[in-house]
Amino acid sequence: MPTSLSRLLLILKAVGQTLFLFGFLAWLNGVVIQFTHPDWLPQPVSHLLHVRTDTFTIIMFLVSAFGFLLWRLIAEFLKVDRERSQPK
Repeated sequence: MPTSLSRLLLILKAVGQTLFLFGFLAWLNGVVIQFTHPDWLPQPVSHLLHVRTDTFTIIMFLVSAFGFLLWRLIAEFLKVDRERSQPK
């Protein structure tokens, strides 16, 4: 595999991991709020982000799922490419 493509895939793998981790943590925050203070759900996430907390939680679940899918697909692609390039 050309080095520029492998570098791009490594960068995309890191982006996928980051999206998964921070999306999962933000989703988990929304779940905790849902159980502890359900009256906060219609309120905005913060004064900087005027999105309802429940909507933000749903979006972060989707971001986390997309990040995990991206991470695992690229990891498997890199593994197959590494196995193919090994001498037999």
